[in-house]
Amino acid sequence: MTTESNNKPEQDITPEQLADEIVQQAEEQVEKQQEHAKEVISLEQELINELKLAVATAQSTVSDQKDSVIRAKAEVDNIRRRAAQDVEKARKFALEKFAGEMLTTVDNLERALQSIDKDDESKKGVIEGLELTLQGLIASLDKFGVKAIDPQDQPFNPEFHQAMSMQEVPSVAPNTVIAVMQKGYELNGRLIRPAMVMVSKAAPSVDTSV
Repeated sequence: MTTESNNKPEQDITPEQLADEIVQQAEEQVEKQQEHAKEVISLEQELINELKLAVATAQSTVSDQKDSVIRAKAEVDNIRRRAAQDVEKARKFALEKFAGEMLTTVDNLERALQSIDKDDESKKGVIEGLELTLQGLIASLDKFGVKAIDPQDQPFNPEFHQAMSMQEVPSVAPNTVIAVMQKGYELNGRLIRPAMVMVSKAAPSVDTSV
C-alpha cells in the first residue's frame, strides 16, 4: 500500500510578490531610521533648549551683577559728593562763630569813631589809630568771606533786615530803609546777623468825602 505524504509542496513566489516583499522591508527600514532620526532630533532639541536656558540664566546673572556694580558706583559717587559738600560747608562756615565775636569789636570801633570829635586836633592820632584798626579788621573779615550789609536808602528786605521802628517821611517812598542802627553781616552768602534798621511808612489816608 502506497503511503501518501502530508507535506504540501511549497508554492512558487512570483517576481511581483518578491518585489513587494523587498519594498515592504525597505519601507520598514526607512520607518525605523525615521523614528531613530526623530529621537536624535528630539534629544538635540532638548539639549539646545537647555543651552538656551543656561545662556539666558547667565545673561540675567551678568545683567544683575552689572546693575549692582552701577548702583554701587553711584552710591560711592554720592558719598564722595556729600563728603565734598560737607567739607566745603565746614570750610565756609567754620569761622561763623569767630566772625560773630569779631563783629562786636567792629561795632565798638565804629561807635568810638562816631563819638569822637574829629575837629579836635589833639585826638587826631587816636582817630587815625582807630580807623587803621577798623580797616584792618574789616579787610581780614572780608578775606574770609564776611561782608557787611548796609542797606541805607534801599528797599526793606526782611530776609536781611530787621525793622526796629517805622516812621513817616513825606519825601521817601514807603518801605525804604531811612536809617541803619547796626549793620548786618553775611558769611559767604549766609546771613550771620541782620541789619537793624528804621523803615519809612506811608502816611495815613485822608478822608476827603467829609
